[in-house]
Amino acid sequence: MDAKARQSADSAPAPSKPPSVALLRERLASGALDAITLVEGYISRIEAREPDVGAWAWFDPEFVRAQARTMDAHRRAGRPLGRLHGLPVGLKDIIDTARIPTTNGCARDAGRVPLRDAFVVERLKKEGAIIMGKTVATELAFMHPGKTANPHDLAHTPGGSSQGSAAAVADGMVPLAIGTQTGGSIIRPASYCGVTGYKPTFGAIPRRGILTQSPSLDTVGVFASDPAGAALLAEVLFGHDADDAATHPEPTPALFAAATSKPPLTPVLGYVRPPGWDGADPQLREAFNELVEALGDQAFEMPLPALFDTAAEQHKLINFAEMSYHYYPYWRDAADQLGKATRHAIEHGNATLARDYLSARDMPKLLNAALDQMLARCDAILCPAATGPAPQGLETTGDPIFNNLWTLCGTPCISLPLLTSQEGLPMGVQLIGARGNDARLLRTAQWLFDWADGASQ
Repeated sequence: MDAKARQSADSAPAPSKPPSVALLRERLASGALDAITLVEGYISRIEAREPDVGAWAWFDPEFVRAQARTMDAHRRAGRPLGRLHGLPVGLKDIIDTARIPTTNGCARDAGRVPLRDAFVVERLKKEGAIIMGKTVATELAFMHPGKTANPHDLAHTPGGSSQGSAAAVADGMVPLAIGTQTGGSIIRPASYCGVTGYKPTFGAIPRRGILTQSPSLDTVGVFASDPAGAALLAEVLFGHDADDAATHPEPTPALFAAATSKPPLTPVLGYVRPPGWDGADPQLREAFNELVEALGDQAFEMPLPALFDTAAEQHKLINFAEMSYHYYPYWRDAADQLGKATRHAIEHGNATLARDYLSARDMPKLLNAALDQMLARCDAILCPAATGPAPQGLETTGDPIFNNLWTLCGTPCISLPLLTSQEGLPMGVQLIGARGNDARLLRTAQWLFDWADGASQ
């Protein structure tokens, strides 16, 4: 179905305020809500909206029902419950699921069925989550779009590359979803679709069993309706895996407890206008300035040093060079089946000189030295999550210029759906925290989320 046909399709609007994930978990654990009852509602929503939104690469309602019945029997038997007992979770279709298709959004991998679960899927199952299905990813998690449309306006992009995960949560098809970010693939679709998208500190969540695009940048993240829901899911996924050298054996932070606790002092935010600000949509700039003004003494401006002006180019150099290595089999065997953007990136990586790549790899050290000084003056850095509302048309996934800087630095980031365009499309704001201080960032994010909700009443 093309964008115009989708636009005119007779379908239910996205829910205005989904139930809290924390509340759902409490009701499931107490027996006030059965998992089968919960998933039937989501299945109905998917059946009604999927022809228009196109968020799912693989979905089997009977598989979902079977898991839910197992979870209900488990609870009724009085057995210990996992931290995500009965909660449905959507998985980006680059995350391996044993005996369930994982196609990486590309023609070459059509029909691919892994034999082993990814680390994050093992964690989900251990904690009682229900695998709702596989959400649409762009081709090889890059810029060539999949079939998904924006639930708020079907003629607009949902972003990428975690487009299906963001759209499914935004449309009320599932309460939680997992995605990945190498440039802006969690924060930007969260902004466009009007949900919370959280990208943790680089290396916090193991990537074993997930398509490798750029090991220096690839980061697993989550989608939810609010920061507390994102914290609940992410806390389960944090950990160490010997197969992922970016992870370390260390205690898991109490993310959910932090997100649901009151800050000891009212947070102070340092706001920046990042590279690309002058080219951003005037509506976004105006709305962001109004937010800063409304925050009053809780926000102050912090100019970014000139060093950050070249960060996007350095990010691209690393990303493309590593893509050219990890995606070589796709290039070798099926280059003619790849989208133009994917081919261009691999070709760019093929031509990258070793000295330029190694020089770019040094850039995060310099950037983080400056960021550490900035973050010592505030609880979090505040900036827009995208350059404006979701662009019209499904041929693009939007501009990641406001995201790839923070991905390069490996800092935790979160997008909150606080702004709206004149056409009613969501526009997110982004908070950036210090590396390793994800709990503080989530607490600050929940404070800002609640503050904005109260200010709008």
